Amino acid sequence: MVCRMFRIETEVDKARRDLLRSRLRDTNTAASPVLAALRGTPAEREAPLHVWGLDAAGDLAGGLVGHTWTTWLHVTYLWVDTRHRGTGLGSHLLAEAERLAAGRGCTAARVETWDFQAPAFYRKQGYEVVCVIPDYPPGITEYTLTKRLG
Repeated sequence: MVCRMFRIETEVDKARRDLLRSRLRDTNTAASPVLAALRGTPAEREAPLHVWGLDAAGDLAGGLVGHTWTTWLHVTYLWVDTRHRGTGLGSHLLAEAERLAAGRGCTAARVETWDFQAPAFYRKQGYEVVCVIPDYPPGITEYTLTKRLG
């Protein structure tokens, strides 16, 4: 496809993706004093945060995968095996992640979840809905929830 003087391409290109990310990061840094202050500091990088729940046999009963960035904990995945739901394991995993994140200087946490997953669970843990996206994907509502830590 040609657009005026430009050739438009649609293939997946990791090198161009990385270049685009770098240029966007530079543009954002130039526009934001907050992001500029982060450049070159440890807080600039995402740090993985994993918490695992193992049963008596050492098998995975549940887990939380996320990362910290600046002063935020981002919960990417939280899962508890159906046999262990209702035991408090999910609450313990989340509380431990929040504790570890606070130790890294985090003051807030965020998570995305679908309507059939766990919005009520996160509300019980003190999270507040800050965004609702209906039909994402069609027939499902996505929620973004946040919580102040500490």
